This record gives sequence, structure tokens and C-alpha cells, in this order.
Amino acid sequence: NTDWDSVTYLRKPKPKPGAAKSNQAVNAAMRKGEDVETRQKFAAGTNKKAATSKNTAKLDRETEELHHETVSLSVGRLIQKGRQQKGLTQKELATKINEKPQIINEYESGKAIPNNQILGKIERAIGIKLRGKDKGLPLQAPGKK
Repeated sequence: NTDWDSVTYLRKPKPKPGAAKSNQAVNAAMRKGEDVETRQKFAAGTNKKAATSKNTAKLDRETEELHHETVSLSVGRLIQKGRQQKGLTQKELATKINEKPQIINEYESGKAIPNNQILGKIERAIGIKLRGKDKGLPLQAPGKK
């Protein structure tokens, strides 16, 4: 039953809200005069924690009398010496211990706040003890005394 006098128009359904994310779709909507809303998502898709660390409050209260303890310069020199003996750059050492190169730089310059986890990683990577009374001695594997 085809009627030659009737015409059928096929139209695409309008996109649902939030579906027009491509530049082409946004530009088309703007040309039509439709409302276009732009939102900025902060820290979307990153691995940032919502809570601040407990050290932040301490650093805010920091004064000349009460200051945050940093890594000693002797430990920084030990890190630098061990890294150079292994033939590593700061970036290579940072990659090896899964940290940022800036952290290695801060530890070597004595500006970093000591973190036992990071110090342990650096000790294992360069093979030199950085903590305790026998700093600078070669690191022995646990149980091999």
C-alpha cells in the first residue's frame, strides 16, 4: 500500500543531554543558537587524594622556632655518591624507584622532608645505607650478616 501523494520524513532523534561532547556537535549547537554549557572538571581522571596530608598543617604553622626537619646534607651527598657509582642520573634513579626526579633532587640538596619509604627505596637502588648509625656503609641483604 504505497500512496504516491504522502511523503515520509526521517529525522534523527535529538542527542540526549551530555551527548554533544565533540567539537563538531558543540559548534553545530552554537550555530543553531542552542544553549551550550561548559564545565571544568578538577582533577578528573587523576590519582589525587581528596584529603590533605597531616604534614600540610604542620608546614602551615612553621616558624623560625618550629620548623620541619629536612634530610641532612650528608645524606644528600651519600645519595649523590651512590647514584654516581651506579652510573645513574637523577631521572634514571627516580624512574627506578617509581618517584619523580624532583624528589631525588630535593633529597640530594637537603630540602626534602625525610620519608622512610622513599629512603628505603633509594637505599636498595644505590646499595648504600642512608639511615641509622652506619650511614654510608654498603647495604647488606636482610638475613646475610
